Formats: sequence, C-alpha cells, structure tokens
Amino acid sequence: MKIDELHQVFLNYPRVCTDTRKIKPGDLFFALKGDNFNGNEYADQALEKGAAYAIIDEEKHTGKQKILVENVLKTLQNLGTFHRRSSKAKVIGLTGSNGKTTTKELINSVLSKKYRTIATSGNLNNHIGVPLTLLSIKEDTEIAIVEMGANHQKEIEFLCSIAEPDFGYITNFGKAHLEGFGGVEGVIKGKSELYDFLIANEKGVFMNADDPIQKEKLKDYINKYGFSTSDTKYYQIRLVEANPFVVISVEDTIMGSQLIGEYNFTNCCAAVIMGKYFNVHLDKIKAGLEEYVPSNNRSQIIEKNGLKIVLDAYNANPTSMYAAIQNFTKIEGGTKVLFLGDMFELGESAHEEHQKIADLAKELDFDNVFLIGQNFYEVKSGFKKMKSFDDLKNHLTKYSLPNSTFLIKGSRGMALERILELI
Repeated sequence: MKIDELHQVFLNYPRVCTDTRKIKPGDLFFALKGDNFNGNEYADQALEKGAAYAIIDEEKHTGKQKILVENVLKTLQNLGTFHRRSSKAKVIGLTGSNGKTTTKELINSVLSKKYRTIATSGNLNNHIGVPLTLLSIKEDTEIAIVEMGANHQKEIEFLCSIAEPDFGYITNFGKAHLEGFGGVEGVIKGKSELYDFLIANEKGVFMNADDPIQKEKLKDYINKYGFSTSDTKYYQIRLVEANPFVVISVEDTIMGSQLIGEYNFTNCCAAVIMGKYFNVHLDKIKAGLEEYVPSNNRSQIIEKNGLKIVLDAYNANPTSMYAAIQNFTKIEGGTKVLFLGDMFELGESAHEEHQKIADLAKELDFDNVFLIGQNFYEVKSGFKKMKSFDDLKNHLTKYSLPNSTFLIKGSRGMALERILELI
C-alpha cells in the first residue's frame, strides 16, 4: 500500500498503537520488531482487541484487516512525515543534553495559552516516538513541539529528516551519553545536527546567546531569536532568585515558577522567547510558566514525615548531577543528606566522572552522603557506599534521619525514587 493510501486509512482511524496491551477499539496497530519480540506475531491479538487494522511486514501473517508493507518501522516514520507535511502546524524541534522534557513542557504550557498545540508525550523522543508525536497532530493543531533524543551522532539528523522542523532549540551541551557520542565534542556535534538542519533549510533558530557554543555556531546565521542576561543584542531576561523556586524578570514583569534550581532558568527563558516570537501576551507567558508543575521525579520538592525531599531521580549525567548538588547547597533545611545513584552511559569516563562528583560532595561538606551503585562504590570518598539499592534499603532500616532535607539524584536505571518508600 502506498503511503498516501495508508494516510487515508489513518485519517479514518487516527490513533496509532504499537503495544497490544494498550490497544483500544479503532486503533491502527503497527507491528514493530525488537530484539526480543516480533509485532507480526501479535497482529491477530490486536485485531481481537478491536484494532481497525494491523500493519505488518511478514507475508505469513497476512489476512483480513491486515496491511502488508515492506518495513513496518520505516512505514511508521514515513507516515509521520507525510502527515506532518499535510498539516498546517508549525513544528518546533527540541534537543539537548539536559532539560529537554522540562523545556518542552514549559514551551507547551506557554504556547497553549494562545494556540492549539501538541507536544511529545513523556519522553517518547526517539525514532519511534517522533513519528508517533507527528501522528498526534490534529486538523486544528497550530504548533507541534517535538522532543528529539539521541545517544549517538547522526540520530538527530535522522529525526530531523522525519519531523522536518520549522524551528528548533538546543537546551545545552553536557556530559550525557559520552559513551555513545565519543566524548563531549561528539555530544556537541551530535546535538548541533538540529541547528545544521535548520540552517541548511533556512528555518528559524531559537538560541541561548549566553552559551558560547551556540553563539559561535550561529554567529553568521540571520534567522535566529535569542535570549541573554547580558548581551543587549538579544532579548533580555534576568534571574531574580532560585530559593528554591526559579523567579525571573522579563520586561519588568516578575514571573515565578514551580521549578527549583538555577539550572532551570534557561529552560524558562526558552519558553519565554518562544512565547514572545509567537506573540503570546506577556501576562499569558507568565501564567504558562507559573502553572506548569513538574512531575515524573523531575526537580520536585516533596514533604514527607517531617522531611523535605528534593526528588530529581528521573535521570542523571555529570552535568546535571553537578548542577543539582550545587543548587542543593542553596536550599534551606536542617540536616542536609545526599542520595546519589550511578550515572550510566559514560563509557571510559565513568570512574573519573563519578570520582569528580564524590569530590564535589566532599568539598561542599554535607551532613550525610550515600553513594549507590557499582560505579560510585569504586570511588574514594569516605562516604557510605552501597553496591545496590537493596544494600541501601538494609542500611536505612538502622538509620535515623530526623528533620533532614534530602537530595535524591541518579540515572533512570537506578530508580532512586524508591527511597521514598523507605522513609
């Protein structure tokens, strides 16, 4: 079936699913394959659960209500691009080492004050998530905010070929996925593929003009819209405070937020500059920032059993870990306790980067520090070290932490939010 014909089917059944456990009547089931599964084998199950059609790529599974294509994944990606091209919506591409999802949610909160918007759900930001996001564009959608993740070079370039963004923004360049990118220079090159696409296609670029990497990359490009705390050639935004919540000043208007830490300042700035570009009234921009509430274990402050907990356990890399620890020193609270979990995907830099974090924690002289995970277990620190979460669990049953303020930070695989169940 040609892609334009499949698109007509999609318009009649505009809901896509790739997991038979989540099928709803009328869905289009795309039989994707993975290392340990073959979606073709679940096509009948999807239809039994009410799927309108199953898109498959193995002839032996053909039958009624099944659409045979050459490659299901490629078809999903092509359908996403075709649908995006058939829409009048402007597409904003977003990538970076840290803060992608928070920035995406802030931008959506601001722009939705004036426009009909859609945005990436959660962090569905890969070669499957991006086309799924594009397919969530409705007939009346005016702006789509598409998050793009990557851990290797050329991945952002590929995602741009699917999403064809009209605008784009890179949150930052940090020490994330060093193993896949081959070091910090690889991170810069890989993330910059978004700006490379926009420049090559003469599209709009949003930028942090205080970031020297972005400033150098875009110095000769005209179609750019930047913010800065100091360079008057760009839109001026000032950080008022972050104690603990970020407060900013825009055109003498004070805007609060429910985000903690100075590291969230530029995330707020990105939402402001896009709001200004798309002519959202300043009062609406303010409302969009102030109404956004972080979730999914990202930069949340929780009160439990007399304890104040800074929960930032969704993910971690050396850049975000350093920022979180530095910010924690500025948060008021009695006994300060760190729970730090391993940072993944650092390759040969793993030991060095974990040692740097341990050294930072020692230098800042917190009351208690717990290091959890194999990488942290191997550093020199003088802190309490546990190879696994179970070891921490056993230790905490014997440990009293009254009137304390916690920082919980680690990579997703560590799932350190489980600490909340222990206190």
